[in-house]
Amino acid sequence: QVQLVESGGGLVQAGASLRLSCAASGRTSSIIVMAWFRQAPGKEREFVGAITWSGGSTSYPESVKGRFTISRDNVKNTMTLQMNKLKPEDTGVYYCAASYVPRLWPPREYEYWGQGTQVIVSS
Repeated sequence: QVQLVESGGGLVQAGASLRLSCAASGRTSSIIVMAWFRQAPGKEREFVGAITWSGGSTSYPESVKGRFTISRDNVKNTMTLQMNKLKPEDTGVYYCAASYVPRLWPPREYEYWGQGTQVIVSS
């Protein structure tokens, strides 16, 4: 299996930028797709973006498109989420996820998850 650890969360003001990181270890050679999700209190977990491990192709929902950018270094086994022009509605716990057997692009289900890192955006 693979282990995922997120870092970089914090408290920032609206309009600011923040960069999150996800470090992967274990059977990283089996990773096909990695993704970011977030969950605000009382709300469902929301897809933030995904990236293919080999080709680096990305997919984003309209809520973050143009503001967030996902990148990866498959030599260092890390994935980053660069967040710009942050809004209060971006507040939540951000999770890193990995898929070994994706069936769709972007995948809807992931086999492995990190513990999450909290992002708070004040108005």
